[in-house]
Formats: sequence, structure tokens, C-alpha cells
Amino acid sequence: MTSPDSTERFSSRVADYVRYRPDYPAALMDWLQGPMAVATDALVADIGAGTGISSRQFLAAGHPLVAVEPNAAMRAAAEQWLAPQYPQFSAVDGRAEATGLADASVDLASAAQAFHWFDTVAVRAEWQRILRPGGLALIYWNSRLLDASPFLVGYEQLLLDYGTDYTAVAERYQDDATMQAWFGPGLRGMVQLPNVQHLDLDALRGRLLSSSYAPQPGHPRHAPMLAALQDLFAAHAVDGQVAFEYRTRAFLGTLD
Repeated sequence: MTSPDSTERFSSRVADYVRYRPDYPAALMDWLQGPMAVATDALVADIGAGTGISSRQFLAAGHPLVAVEPNAAMRAAAEQWLAPQYPQFSAVDGRAEATGLADASVDLASAAQAFHWFDTVAVRAEWQRILRPGGLALIYWNSRLLDASPFLVGYEQLLLDYGTDYTAVAERYQDDATMQAWFGPGLRGMVQLPNVQHLDLDALRGRLLSSSYAPQPGHPRHAPMLAALQDLFAAHAVDGQVAFEYRTRAFLGTLD
């Protein structure tokens, strides 16, 4: 099961998460609704929706969507942000392995960055239950490029030097072979897409502090970490910004 710690570890980081976490590339929706032939009216269950970053992209592309999120602060942020704009949006208190959704009630079960926190065996069974016949599962997340630039090399070293449990969290992300095995013969498609954030110093600080492994105020490594971040930014910024580069990795298939 998803541990209680994993559902609450972002509660104190909601504001930074909303403002500074990366979106996903528009090409992801193009891939889904184009070559993958996912209908624009397919009902999406966004599992582990957090503050709604992943939900917003589906809603903007025309999908009705129910966000499933156990963290009350993050769910409230998503509701405040998205409900006024999108009448086809709703949110429920539920976990990835126990969504609370009805049997055979959704067309697409989707999880973004939160997937690495899930019990993937229990999740597969739960999603089989909530998907309609022929329904699909989508897993995708942003993988930060660790060595694509001197800035990114320095940022990785900063996390290793100052992060609280950075290595343990980073090792939770699945590789392509693991995801192919998880879908099995139902895997319909996989893709990698470029994604980038251009961040000034304030945004870079917020991006760092939105991470669950970044020490918070009062921790002995908090102030030294921010000082090191400022030095890193000063060394690599161009026109007052640095490029935070990712690959968005996505996997789509049935769970039959």
C-alpha cells in the first residue's frame, strides 16, 4: 500500500508545488489523442492527482476527469484551481490502491509523477476493477536529465549533498523494462518527449523546495543548501535563467 508518509510528505510544500513543479509537454496529449486514438471524451481518473498539474492538461484537452488524491491540502488546491474553470472536473479522497470509484466506471486510469509511490501490484488490481471494458492505463512522469548540462550536473550533486532521503526517492522511479513488464502484452505504446522549464532564481528555489527530500526551514542543511543553490545559479544562469531539462516518459496499455 501507499505509505501514510508518502501521502503526507508534501503537505507543507503545496504552495511551492503549485507554482514551480513542471507541467507536461503538449505533445503528450497529441500522442494520446492522435496515434494512440484515445477519444477526447474519455473519462479520466487522475490517480494521485496532487495539486492538479496533470489534471489540468486533460481537462484543457476536453476530457471529463475525476481526481483521486488522499492528501487533503493538495486536493483542496486542485479544487480551488480547477473547479471554477472546468465543470467536468471533480475530486475525491482516495488512494491509488483503493480509489473509492465504482466498478467499470472510467475509460482511462492515469498516474503521473506520483506513480513511484504506489504499490504497483495492488494498483494494477484496483485499476482493472475501475476500468470499463477496453479501458486503458496511462503512466507518465518527468525524468530530470542528470547530466545534460553543467548546471544539471551541479544540481544533482546539490541534491546528493543536502537532500534528506534523495537517493532513496530517486531509486523508486521505474525503468522502461519494469514498465513493460507491468503492462505485459497489454502495452500499446511508449514514448519519450522533451520538456524544459526556464527558471529564474526564485523559481529555481521554489522548484527545489517543492521536492519532498529538500530540507525545510529549521533543518541544519536548509540554509547551506539554499546558499549552494544561489552559487550554482550564479555560475550557470544565462540572461537570468537556467534550463531545467526533462524527458517525459509515457506508457499506455490495457490491463487485461
